[in-house]
Amino acid sequence: MEALSSSLFVPTFQEPIQSLKLKICFPKTSTLLRFGSRAAIAAKASSDDEHLLPVVDDTNTLPASLLKSTSDSSSAGAAGGGGGGGGGGSGTRAGLFRTPISGGVQSATSVHDLPRPALAVRNLMEQARFAHLCTVMSRMHHRRQGYPFGSLVDFAPDAMGHPIFSFSPLAIHTRNLLADPRCTLVVQIPGWSGLSNARVTIFGDVIPLPEDQQEWAHKQYIAKHQQGPSQQWGNFYYFRMQNISDIYFIGGFGTVAWVNVKEYEALRPDKIAVDGGEHNLKELNAIFSKPLKELLSLETEVDDAALISIDSKGTDIRVRQGAQFNIQRLAFEEGHGVETLEEAKTALWNLIHKAFV
Repeated sequence: MEALSSSLFVPTFQEPIQSLKLKICFPKTSTLLRFGSRAAIAAKASSDDEHLLPVVDDTNTLPASLLKSTSDSSSAGAAGGGGGGGGGGSGTRAGLFRTPISGGVQSATSVHDLPRPALAVRNLMEQARFAHLCTVMSRMHHRRQGYPFGSLVDFAPDAMGHPIFSFSPLAIHTRNLLADPRCTLVVQIPGWSGLSNARVTIFGDVIPLPEDQQEWAHKQYIAKHQQGPSQQWGNFYYFRMQNISDIYFIGGFGTVAWVNVKEYEALRPDKIAVDGGEHNLKELNAIFSKPLKELLSLETEVDDAALISIDSKGTDIRVRQGAQFNIQRLAFEEGHGVETLEEAKTALWNLIHKAFV
């Protein structure tokens, strides 16, 4: 800690659905590996596009004020941190289906027209608000030194998809990052926590941002969270995953891919995934939860259906049958990409009307 530079000063922020029968496939509860899931194809070639964004040296320097707070608090104790294989598949192309586990990422995505992994990750990063951050315990924690430390944090991605965080100097993960910036961030699709859930693990180095980038980071952060933590409690500082070394995406059982970092950074997320976020899903569920439940019940009884994510090609639906949960994918009509909330409503009504008329 003594070696940390105090050359930076970070300010705190003051308050101021013709007839169509859809084949709907459900998991058999007797076998866990039959759960449905969403997927994406393997990453394509990298892009060499460059983006002009604030860049700082890859050093774990910290302002003197934050360094002092960190050092002082250590003596009194700290608060915890706030393959697929061969071919084959099942389901319908333009309706509800269960992603096959035998076809792997490329097969599943080719058949079902899903976003490729890099885009799926970008969309996921936009829609999720919280993630699990895993840091390495520093030597100040004595016998715990070197062990991984997991904590739940909120974050906001910047234009390149690099996550920005707002950390307290009292948090254990903050001190760990100052000693060793290496970490992983595990992000899950909101509204579901099963093993068929889409998730991503991002490897990288998280460092504190200098004074002249704190306001920029603040704007990125509040654009997603409305009100930044620093406005509520004070003494919070903005950090950024400055370098992303690897990205590991899991779209569900048998659908995994290492995503090319440059491709990920060069892509822009789907507009529908960025604009509105939780508000869009809330409004869509208020309108379509009951119709979707009735649609799904044409094949087997369903107790509940809720949209948990949406992209330009379709939406993921969490289905409950008694105590069993499953993820179903509802694909929009091919060639009709969705960008806005109104377009999403139209696309969903078209699919529902085709199943009942």
